[in-house]
Amino acid sequence: MRIKDVKYLRFKTYLNAYCPHCNQSFNVDTINEKTLDFKAVYKKKKIDLRLSPYLDVFELEASVPVEKGDILDDLLCPYCSKSIVKKDFSCKECGTKAAEVIISADEKLIPFYLCLKYGCEWHGLSKADEKKIKLKIPRQDMPEQDQTLRIHNHQEVPYGYTSELALLEAGRCIQCKNPKCIDGCPVNIDIPGFISLVVEEKFDEAVKKIKERNILPAICGRVCPQENQCEEACVLGIKEKPVAIGRLERFVADFERKMELVKVPIINKNTGKKIAVVGSGPAGLTVAADMRQLGYSVTIFEALHETGGVLTYGIPEFRLPKSIVQFEINYLKEMGCRIELNHIIGATITVDELLENFNAVFIGVGAGLPTFMNIEGENLGNVFSSNEYLTRMNLMKAYKFPEYDTPMPKGENVTVIGGGNVAMDSARTAIRTGSDKVTIVYRRSRNELPAREEEVHHAEEEGIKFRLLTNPVRYLGTDDNRVKGMECIKMELGEPDNSGRRRPIPIEGSNFILDCDLVVIAVGTGPNPTIFQSTPDIKRNKWGYIEVNPDTNETSKEFVYAGGDIVTGSATVIQAMGAGRIASNAMHEKLSKIKK
Repeated sequence: MRIKDVKYLRFKTYLNAYCPHCNQSFNVDTINEKTLDFKAVYKKKKIDLRLSPYLDVFELEASVPVEKGDILDDLLCPYCSKSIVKKDFSCKECGTKAAEVIISADEKLIPFYLCLKYGCEWHGLSKADEKKIKLKIPRQDMPEQDQTLRIHNHQEVPYGYTSELALLEAGRCIQCKNPKCIDGCPVNIDIPGFISLVVEEKFDEAVKKIKERNILPAICGRVCPQENQCEEACVLGIKEKPVAIGRLERFVADFERKMELVKVPIINKNTGKKIAVVGSGPAGLTVAADMRQLGYSVTIFEALHETGGVLTYGIPEFRLPKSIVQFEINYLKEMGCRIELNHIIGATITVDELLENFNAVFIGVGAGLPTFMNIEGENLGNVFSSNEYLTRMNLMKAYKFPEYDTPMPKGENVTVIGGGNVAMDSARTAIRTGSDKVTIVYRRSRNELPAREEEVHHAEEEGIKFRLLTNPVRYLGTDDNRVKGMECIKMELGEPDNSGRRRPIPIEGSNFILDCDLVVIAVGTGPNPTIFQSTPDIKRNKWGYIEVNPDTNETSKEFVYAGGDIVTGSATVIQAMGAGRIASNAMHEKLSKIKK
């Protein structure tokens, strides 16, 4: 007898099996392993039978030789001598009679069936019982670069799942009747649907299922905070770690790309209408893909010399390889989207001028204006905003200087102000420049850090220090006006503020000096005013962000839509894509009612 592909039990070394009549265990300890011992009837003779209970290989040993393909007459308990063959029950593969044992798996007693035909590869667990067992499969970690090696390169840190790890992780999904993970996803991906396809090893079909709602799965699988979105809603997360939805999304997207299975979707008949998309970040790319697929002519206007927006200039190579960003954008080009680089809307062309040539405009320019703390010494040399620092390193590829023209900002003792993902990106980039020491200064405690836990964990692994409950009050400079340190004050936490986090309060008289020769300020961003200087009739809120109808994302200016960080302030890639989806749906509905 041979049982194969018991996928959800492979993490266990062996089964504990019991007689369904007397409850005695069939397990027997031997020198090298545990085995299951039975009595059997074979060619009308009683024989001793021993099975080696490794879950993907059940090998038979018998006192009388049994050939593969032979069928046992009966299988008996060696203690009570009762037959354990299940009446009116047959092997689901070959139709032969099957014996029932009770296995103990994760403190549950579950029936498990053994086909009496030696060599049959039937998997003897029901689907319902698989679900009971697979709850306890541990969440699968991704293999990663060694922490001592990766600080000397800019290569991607996690390697991603192998197919074996992906199958194990996908097997943890219990396929809820009311999957809350879908509601937790801003673009409502059919998460159980794509995971069930992974379980069936239909990886290409799985990524196509994702792309019904999300055109950037390789990107979202890497940088989206799934722990606060789809995975937070996962039912498994109540008692165990949730299913690693983002890691599975990354796996199938990488599989599709590496196996060259990417296919351009069917484009609807040309509507004769044209759409202008301002900005090539995640919101703009979503609108462009949606509208092009619906048959509109789409032109994307990008201010920089490369596409991708924050995906290109803001997120480091070791977290999101730029080759993946460009691959996704090339997908849009293959769909027929036109891309115009070095076009600053509001300066090169105005929104009103776009409306003269296009039927609708979508603004997805992000929030790229750096925020400063307005304290003494911010104008000293080697004090950078995170925007400038990361743009130099990522977009201008300063880390490859002199191969590229932009010199690399470098300090021996680097301090990063802030606690979000951008602060982690800046600090982890700095450690890769060869700095002796990199410190993150954050005014709240670790519990309030807004960065993803995974990014904080990686930063700590890479030797980055954290000075928590600390805030700078001024920067100190050398005689040649370069930063040499900063005066800080210690903080304590008071009552929660509007963000729900406890408000940091300065401790009087706790000032101290922290040495540093390069500072990166990563305390947030705001809306760039360029686009509004030539379009003052677009209504904005008190923070300067665009006001939109939340049901359509249309602005106060008719046929002009907006979404992403320029509307919400700094948010996630998938939230920006969700905003783009709302805008494209509304845009199409409105334009469809207008005759050419």
